[in-house]
Amino acid sequence: AREADLIVAAVQFRHHDKLPAEALAGKTVIDTMNYFPEFDGTFTELDERSITSSELVQRHLAGAHVVKALNNLDSVRLFTTARPAGDAQRSAVALSGDDTGAKQQAAEFIAAIGYDPVEIGSLAESWRQEAGTPVNVLPYLPIPADGLSDEEYKTWWATASGNYVTADRVKELTGQAERTGRVGGSTKDWVGRFPGL
Repeated sequence: AREADLIVAAVQFRHHDKLPAEALAGKTVIDTMNYFPEFDGTFTELDERSITSSELVQRHLAGAHVVKALNNLDSVRLFTTARPAGDAQRSAVALSGDDTGAKQQAAEFIAAIGYDPVEIGSLAESWRQEAGTPVNVLPYLPIPADGLSDEEYKTWWATASGNYVTADRVKELTGQAERTGRVGGSTKDWVGRFPGL
């Protein structure tokens, strides 16, 4: 971490406070983590909406520059739907952060790995791309066939091609997000859309 210019933090959210704050000081840190209370336990500040999950990460990594990004794609589609610049099927992803230079660095990284970055605001606005919001994961996934067995579903998950999501669609979906109801993601978001859950 000390040798890197940019860090991608991809751990379960409940472990965000185990990230090495001293080693990451001065670095741009892309926060890919999503808060799932059923797995992470509850975080009162998040549930009360007094802070976003990325602001909580930023508080722990006080010397770093946190950018929320790449949290709204699942790991399979993150790899399989990447496209070169100019490709007609190149998808876009949201990013938010407080430091202009860090956002630019993160945007360049996102572009280099095959996506168009769409800035949606500060870390205080990053709730618009958190788990449970309209832009998170589901728009990038096709709907599987009905009646899949658990084994067939696992195969589908690992091999299904992703949906193309434009920058305009990312803006539309983040604009539709509402800060009401529960906070964080839930497996209930997937029930009904995906068999076997």
